Amino acid sequence: MANFSYVIADEESSQAAIIDPSWDLEKIFDLLKRNKWIAKYIVNTHTHFDHVLGNEQVAEITGAPIVQHKSSNLIKQVSVSDGDIIKVGNVIIKTLHTPGHSQDSICLVVNDEMVFTGDTLFVGNCGRVDLPGSNPRDMYNSLFQKVAKLKDSLIMYPGHDYGPHPTSTIGQEKKTNYVLQPRSLQEFLGFMASDD
Repeated sequence: MANFSYVIADEESSQAAIIDPSWDLEKIFDLLKRNKWIAKYIVNTHTHFDHVLGNEQVAEITGAPIVQHKSSNLIKQVSVSDGDIIKVGNVIIKTLHTPGHSQDSICLVVNDEMVFTGDTLFVGNCGRVDLPGSNPRDMYNSLFQKVAKLKDSLIMYPGHDYGPHPTSTIGQEKKTNYVLQPRSLQEFLGFMASDD
């Protein structure tokens, strides 16, 4: 499913956070072992199965607690809300609640330098809004009231490798991503309803 899993680490403290562990978990364990990093958290951008498939195995092996938005129905040890801060050593992760693709979707702004957008925003597109729990009105608000207001310089890391490049910047997406072009809510709803 072209999922991305990520590991963020603070090399000074050797603490790490694993974002959306799904397939190829051995690569994550190898990365942690090779760098002598200790997993402090497992963070889910949302709880669709393809993003949380590895939660239990990673939690069992690393002992790291699972972090999710408070509205998530899956097992979690740490609940977060909009604007909450998670610290991984000297790395500061700010959570943004960005419902639309799912009600528990969050984006993670790391050290004000990068943002992990899960399935809220892809390179050149956004997440589906025709799934159970999806809401196109919420997606509009998340994209235009939260994501589009982030710093243009933030490097964007999406939840899937669906675009022409694996990463982008918020500024680049505002220029080139058709879902972020200025339009009213009604225009957006009509546009998303006709988008096949």
